[in-house]
Amino acid sequence: MNTPKAFNVSASTEIKLSKTKLIGLVIASTIFVAIGLWLILAPPQGNHSIWNNSALLLVLGLASVLFFGLGGFVISQKLFDNTPGIVVSADGITDNSSGVSVGFIPCTDIVDIKEITVVNQPLISLVLKTPQAYINKQPVLAQKLLQLNYDLYGTVVTISANGLQCNHHYLKVLLNEYFKSVKVDN
Repeated sequence: MNTPKAFNVSASTEIKLSKTKLIGLVIASTIFVAIGLWLILAPPQGNHSIWNNSALLLVLGLASVLFFGLGGFVISQKLFDNTPGIVVSADGITDNSSGVSVGFIPCTDIVDIKEITVVNQPLISLVLKTPQAYINKQPVLAQKLLQLNYDLYGTVVTISANGLQCNHHYLKVLLNEYFKSVKVDN
């Protein structure tokens, strides 16, 4: 995808979910679930202290199955979602890029747009005026995940290009241009 030019406030920009990227993420999740099951059901044997620690292998296996199993389930649901992953308009940003997306965010609620890195993964962070209001609107499990996101990274909304039909650079430039444009107009 080309680098976006200055954001046109009279038009909206949609970025669709990438079914190819999502399938890759589901396959990766499945592999990690299989590794977790292997650690639980048939732990490897060896001379290293890690392989001889059955409690550690059980915990690692369970964590892998739960984390990647849940992730794979959520991502597989996105495969059947034809709603755009991101819609950027003069009114705000609609985020449907992940399993815990908050939906529509009016431009008046966005304080800043930042880039953060989590485990070598670049993400776009939207800093909101009232983050707790967005957390409270979600179902209980999503509330817990969004609160954890807020506690760890100081933001409720993080957007990754991993499941979108664009790369991180395009997404970053688009959202920064959008933010500059709407802040000038408000």
